[in-house]
Amino acid sequence: MTLQSTRTLPYGEAALADAAAAIRAGQCVAVPTETVYGLAADATDSHAVAGIYAAKGRPSFNPLIVHVPDADAARRIAVFDARADRLAAAFWPGPLTLVLPLRPGGEIASLVTAGLDSIAIRVPAHRAMQALLAASGKPLAAPSANASGTISPTRAAHVLATLDGRIPLILDDGPTRAGLESTIIALTGTQARLLRPGPIAAATLAAALGEPVLAAGDGAVVAPGMMASHYAPSKPLRLNAADARPGEWLIGFGAVAGQDTLSATGDLIEAGARLFDSLHRADASEAESIAIAPVPMDGLGAAINDRLARAAADRD
Repeated sequence: MTLQSTRTLPYGEAALADAAAAIRAGQCVAVPTETVYGLAADATDSHAVAGIYAAKGRPSFNPLIVHVPDADAARRIAVFDARADRLAAAFWPGPLTLVLPLRPGGEIASLVTAGLDSIAIRVPAHRAMQALLAASGKPLAAPSANASGTISPTRAAHVLATLDGRIPLILDDGPTRAGLESTIIALTGTQARLLRPGPIAAATLAAALGEPVLAAGDGAVVAPGMMASHYAPSKPLRLNAADARPGEWLIGFGAVAGQDTLSATGDLIEAGARLFDSLHRADASEAESIAIAPVPMDGLGAAINDRLARAAADRD
């Protein structure tokens, strides 16, 4: 990715205007929430979301949490049931992420959900993130604003330590309050499941729900992105294909052309942005199977290849 000078600006109208302009231009910026600093980008723009992965050096395309200004905005992109309504009323805005069925036509980029039919969503309480949501007018995908594998950032200086030169702007509004990532609870099945512990305890959630919350160690819970076969198309997928065999839909990359391509120019950020949409198109085609051209392991290519390996995994 192209290196740039990272500016750290104190929270205020001028800094907020610059941050919102960067979001609208398809860039990602660091912004505090009440939990940790997040690396925010327009959740409706696959290319912008791919920029998050490129900046973080994230090893795989795991689902990202989408931040929205209020519960009404959440309902436009996720399907709520009575349980979700109760938790939203009790804990939003605040450090609780709900994993809910994705609402069809919600305009969220498929890269955000890692090709799943569910979405992780929350309403943050921090003034800076709320102000950026309002100023940009976009739902914001925002994992922690640090290089993958490093300590989550609770101050602007922590962000700069690992992302300097990788993002244009850090919106500095002092240390975060919770200092721990949000609690994640999944409501996509008949039982509520704790996917990640956080500031709101499982017992507190169970009391609000009036029903038990399964712990992550119960065996029934697998966090999105953790399964060996994850976003698996219904058709067999062949990797590192130089050309198409009879009955295959070929997804190209670079010099390898096909019925579709991740990037004709070999741009890995474009390839990341197009990955899930390309797999969906191939899966919906009349072809019997899918082939995909080799993608280099450099930079974002490692994440693309991780996801392709999961998609091609044996599901027997």
